[in-house]
This record gives sequence, structure tokens and C-alpha cells, in this order.
Amino acid sequence: MRVESVNPFIMHIPVTGNQIADSMHTITHWGVVGARIRSSNGIEGFGFTGTHAQLQSDRLIARLISDLYAPLLVGRSLEEHQSVWQDLFHSPPIQWIGRAGLTQLALSAVDVALWDLKAKQSGVPLWAFLGGSQVSRVRAYNTDVGWLSLNDSQLVDMCTRACQAEGFTGIKIKVGQENPEDDVRRVEAVRKAIGAKATIAIDANGKFDLPGALRLSRRLEPYDVLWFEEPMWYDDVEAHVQLARLTRIPIALGEQIYTVESLCQFMLRGAVQFVQPDVTRLGGVTPFLRAIASASAQSLQVAPHAGEMSQVHVHLAFHSPSCSVLEYIPWIRRCFLDPATVRDGYFVKPEAPGAGTTPTEESLESYGKSID
Repeated sequence: MRVESVNPFIMHIPVTGNQIADSMHTITHWGVVGARIRSSNGIEGFGFTGTHAQLQSDRLIARLISDLYAPLLVGRSLEEHQSVWQDLFHSPPIQWIGRAGLTQLALSAVDVALWDLKAKQSGVPLWAFLGGSQVSRVRAYNTDVGWLSLNDSQLVDMCTRACQAEGFTGIKIKVGQENPEDDVRRVEAVRKAIGAKATIAIDANGKFDLPGALRLSRRLEPYDVLWFEEPMWYDDVEAHVQLARLTRIPIALGEQIYTVESLCQFMLRGAVQFVQPDVTRLGGVTPFLRAIASASAQSLQVAPHAGEMSQVHVHLAFHSPSCSVLEYIPWIRRCFLDPATVRDGYFVKPEAPGAGTTPTEESLESYGKSID
């Protein structure tokens, strides 16, 4: 079976309400920039990356898929998947302009599409194609209830409803306001409302410097915080090493890391306790499997960041015993034939063949954007 064609697509899908915000960004739509790969026997695989739905940059990713990666893929055998990934990553023109950012986002979409295609060819879900499920349940935590765009009352109400009415046993709250006491007040209010049994993670999206991150972590230690996610600038290994030594709150990161080698630097230095690789930025499923193997070898827990809203990560979580918990954000699930689903606080194991990345024709028509 060989690759016959590679075509990009773009969708911009509305987020919950009118907009959401973290400490660094405000968005109204989530961008799905993908690759549609057709094999010589007519099977199609889909993969995509996640963006902030800026059409100009999304078109750049799409052009990378069609102009740089597609010519290297067409005609290649799917049995050579590992060497295909290496050829795409190390291709001279791409290596000179990338290894991070747009090129990795495009490569992620392509690689996921190839895994989706191969699992469909075998007639099994991706987790089964990878060798089977090694865990019986995957706990879900809800990020969509903790945005900075929510006022205090909305935040408490949504977190309470998620934990008490919808069965979630974990939530994530965005932090990073100008006055850190506002962050403390909100976390304290949520902890009081949901009780001690549900977990609370916090996420600064890289907002703080080391002194600011340390001050906030010290203030929040009494509230049993599961992890402090992206407390500081994403590439600053040394600052995260120091913070990890000085706070009792575990550090989580990986969302903005584009290579396994870079992520391993944080792991090897003791700068992270919850490793958060993302197939939409790390280069796809192929390097993701290397990342979680490295984390497992160091007895670190894996909690993937869901740039694809867990459509793919749910398969990888069921496959890997290192994935202790998985992020749930519901924005795009209605747009796919096999949506990631949570029931009573746990992800439902997917059963449809593939990686859960096949969009419905209706969503492509409704939310699709022109490539040119």
C-alpha cells in the first residue's frame, strides 16, 4: 500500500461561548489544520494540528503540507512509516527552515494521518493497532471550566457542575492575572466548592518569571494543587529546575516543546514531574511514542496536552500505562465521526477503526476555510 495523494484542509470551529482566555491569549475559534492522505487502495487517513485559527498562519501550515511534505510522501510505501518520518523530519529544505513551529505542526498532521490510515487498513482503532490497551480506564480532567475569561461566580459554578453533576474528578484552572491574589482567591473558592476529592491543576501558559512563579506556588500549596503547568517561559530549562526544587507543587509542561530531545532535557534535569507531549506539535504519533517511553523509563507520569482535543491522545492514553490522566475540551468533538467521549469522569475507549481524526463532511463544509 502506497501513498497516492496528500491534500491539506482547514477548519475554524467556535469555542465555548463567544471566547475564552488564558494569561497570554484570547480566542474565539479553534483551528484544525489537517492532512488528508489517500492510499493506493482507496483508504483515506486524516490528521491535524491545533491552532488559534489565524487564517494566514493556518494557510502557511497547509502550504507546508501540500508543497513540501506531499512531494516527499507520494509513492512511498506505508510499510516504511518510520523511515518516512525520518526523511520528512530530516529533509534538507525543511531542516534548514524548521525543526520547530510551523514545520512541526505540519509534520504532526501528516504523521497522524499516516497512523490513522494504517489503523483503518487493519480495521482496528489506533490503540489496538499499536499493540493493545494497557489500562482499563483513563481519568478525564476538564479544562473548559477554568478559563480566565470566566468571572469568579461563573468559574465556581462551572467547576462545581463538572465535578458534582457531570462526574469529573479533575479540573484545570488558568492562572496568571496581574494581581496574583486574584489567582489565589479563585483557586481557594473552587477548592472550597468542589471539596477535597477532585483534583485541581493550574496553568499559567508561560506567564511568570521564576520569582513570580515561586511566590504563586507558595501561596497555592495549601490547596492541594495537582500540578503547576507551564509556569514560566517554555524553553527555560534551568528556571524550571530551580522551581521544581523549591515548590511542593509538581511541575507540568510539554505543550510548547517541539522535539523529543528538547522534552528529554526537562525530564533528565528533574524540571518536570507530569510530562505533557502533544501529537499536534511534537511531530505526530511517531515521536510521541518515543517521548512517553522516555518518561516511563524515568518513572514520570504522562498527561498529554490536547491540541487535538484528545481525539488521538485518547488512543495513546489507553495504550500507555504512563498516561495517568487526559485533558477534556469539547469544542471540536461534534465535528468528527468518532468523537472523544467522557462518561462518569472517564474517557470511553474508542472502538472505530483509525485514530478518531476523520471529520464529518458536514463539518468540513460548515467550518472549512480556503487554502489559498
